[in-house]
Amino acid sequence: MKILIIEDEARAANQLQKMLASCAFDYELLDIIDSVEDAIQWFRSKQFVDLVFMDIQLADGLSFEIFKEVEVEAPIIFTTAFDQYAIQAFKVNSVDYLLKPIQQDDLSVALDQFKKSTKGSTMERDQINRLLASMQMINQRSGILVKEGNAMIQLRIADLLYVYSEDSITFGVTMSKRYIIDETLDKLFETLDKQQFFKINRGQIISKQAIQKISPYLNHRLKLSMLQARDQAFVVSRQKTADFKQWMNQ
Repeated sequence: MKILIIEDEARAANQLQKMLASCAFDYELLDIIDSVEDAIQWFRSKQFVDLVFMDIQLADGLSFEIFKEVEVEAPIIFTTAFDQYAIQAFKVNSVDYLLKPIQQDDLSVALDQFKKSTKGSTMERDQINRLLASMQMINQRSGILVKEGNAMIQLRIADLLYVYSEDSITFGVTMSKRYIIDETLDKLFETLDKQQFFKINRGQIISKQAIQKISPYLNHRLKLSMLQARDQAFVVSRQKTADFKQWMNQ
């Protein structure tokens, strides 16, 4: 069984491989791809693949954009950290998906369904358009509910300068204060406007409005000077440097 993993988080891709092995799933991993652009090039190469695991949110956009450029002639199991609203969109459109963090039992069920499935493998154009519309509605989020003392307030997304994760806690920083956000970094990022926010590495999301200076750094990386940086160092990972430059040019 030849499989392809399209996932921009190395840790998530590695975990998926370990879980596949635990399922006693006999497979050959053809490649791990972390961007829409690279996935399009891979599918244009016309390599044969039996099954694709595809993350919804990749380094350079939504994976649904892949289907607008190439025909994917393989069954797909989407992986996502999106909320229940988006999950309902997948169900309505008869799309196979796994909710992050992926559970071993859920993966086993998905593989069993794949083995028994006889339905067509390619996604239809109207199906893709409906899913894209659903994701765009999610990205219109304007606020986050956060704690302030003994009360709760809505923090405006537009006020966020950056978000970071430390000791499994997600923090959001504005010009005046730091807040604890009761969401994982990955789940929060999937609901943010990708024109305004960029995930520069595994633990940091930055807003374009907060960047003061961009400097070359070690190993072809970039270092950012940010508003209200506190004790944080902001370094764009080498894998995301090209996408970051493209994002800054938009």
